[in-house]
Amino acid sequence: MYNGQQRCSGLVLHCLQIFLSLCQEDNCAMCGRFTLASDPAAIQAAFPGVEVPAQVVPRYNIAPTQPVAVLRNTGTNRIEMLRWGLVPSWAKDPAIGNRLINARAETLAEKPAFRVALRRRRCLILADGFYEWRQETQPGSRRKTPLYFRLKSGLPFAFAGLWEEWRAPDGQQTASCTIVTTMPNSLLETVHTRMPVILPPESYAQWLDPAEQEPASLASLLQPYPAAEMEGYAVSTLVNDPKNDVAEAIMPA
Repeated sequence: MYNGQQRCSGLVLHCLQIFLSLCQEDNCAMCGRFTLASDPAAIQAAFPGVEVPAQVVPRYNIAPTQPVAVLRNTGTNRIEMLRWGLVPSWAKDPAIGNRLINARAETLAEKPAFRVALRRRRCLILADGFYEWRQETQPGSRRKTPLYFRLKSGLPFAFAGLWEEWRAPDGQQTASCTIVTTMPNSLLETVHTRMPVILPPESYAQWLDPAEQEPASLASLLQPYPAAEMEGYAVSTLVNDPKNDVAEAIMPA
């Protein structure tokens, strides 16, 4: 009986350690779902000269571990599909990517999972909106209302991202990415303590420069996007299930 209690206590402690590690790596922060529902012509207009492949189809409920549209700083000027959830090249298990969907801007230069990628492997992660859940304040209520945020213009934009390539023991390669987050602007601050970094078009060239860059030279890019240029509204709980990748997910509730 005593040994059983020990094993149970050990399991609880192990689960707690996993939970804390997830939060420390920013998995408990946004962004956890987003959209890229714009048609290819709109994406082409927002990212001139970029090749838009056939795999880029309207997505209304993109979830971690799924393929996302990315522009890497490799000079190819081509959209590629990368796994959302960064798997560092030194990782023993690719499952680590499940908890590296976000990366805090303030600690990128310090975290082993991100510091080299910040200097050498940056990317744009294409989107046109993202979701967050607001905790309702009624006494005793655990209900969370899903909200959808986008640019008032409705145009596609780019999250600041980092990418890596991981090679399995059998030689198979996995290209993956993470979304950089920062402090919230005035629109988001009543909902969450973080927001994804949305880069303005004038910052794309520097972020996508293939040359190695010092973290200090990139810090000014990783700021909250102006709230005046964004809007948000409540949507239905359809988005709670990643299987609901439908246009109705972004309709106002």
